[in-house]
Amino acid sequence: MTAALLAFCLAAAADAGAQADAGSADAGDSVVVMRGAVRVRVQPGAPKPGDPVLITVYGAKEVPVGELGSWHLNFLPFRGGHQALIGLPTDLKLVPLKLEVQLKTDAKEEDYALTLDIVDPQFRKDELRVAGKYTSPSRAQKKWMAEDQREFNAAFGQPLEARLFEKAFEWPKLGRTAAPYGDRRMFNGKLQSQHYGVDIDGQIGDPAFAANDGTVVMVRECFGSGNTVLIHHGAGLYTAYFHLSRFDVKVGDKVKQGQRVGLVGKTGRVTGPHLHWGVKIDGRWVDGTTLLKLDFE
Repeated sequence: MTAALLAFCLAAAADAGAQADAGSADAGDSVVVMRGAVRVRVQPGAPKPGDPVLITVYGAKEVPVGELGSWHLNFLPFRGGHQALIGLPTDLKLVPLKLEVQLKTDAKEEDYALTLDIVDPQFRKDELRVAGKYTSPSRAQKKWMAEDQREFNAAFGQPLEARLFEKAFEWPKLGRTAAPYGDRRMFNGKLQSQHYGVDIDGQIGDPAFAANDGTVVMVRECFGSGNTVLIHHGAGLYTAYFHLSRFDVKVGDKVKQGQRVGLVGKTGRVTGPHLHWGVKIDGRWVDGTTLLKLDFE
């Protein structure tokens, strides 16, 4: 299995002494635990720091309650089940992480507990050369950056709601990955940040597309990220499109997967034209390449 299933328990107050008829299986890069009509699936089965993690529950009569490590899970209904999506921090220790889910069926209350292995993400170090104003901004530029942050905070403050999409996510642009998620960024010899997105090579004017259905919540020229579009997909999930040369959407637009949101550019803090694609879940930037692999069923 891709994750060590160290503990699994099913308990019911009415038949606490009964033998539980349960099973578990490794479904691709996921862990599935089943008992009767109840199925709990975790993707990926062996996550990395910075990964999104999707927990799907079928067979619960009411909204399940759960925790992953010390983080509360917000389960939302979808079709015949419930799902919770959470992002892992990039500084998460490489030790097993416990998942606990409590749910009710028609007959009883049940507790599920399993432990996921956390694997090394092997983040790279990346040295970049940019204009001096991006490493030592002026007072006016700092004010611009502060205004950008307020706009980002407002855009990311959408109420928690059911997901606005049905299909799996797709790349917003095809091309070589110039810089993966998690790179530790050195700008002009100084450690400035970690790279919380995926940079996709491109030429100025190449189209950039919505990775999935959602609502546009920000369209803005920002100091660092340049011309920026943010899309809210529901379930606390957002995608970001940075450094555009042109906008093709406006705030409030309902977009569909594959709809053009703008054109690739080199605005903001960049070394050349490309699309920076970011994914944010529950306040954390996560690895978009892992999001692309999640089966939202």
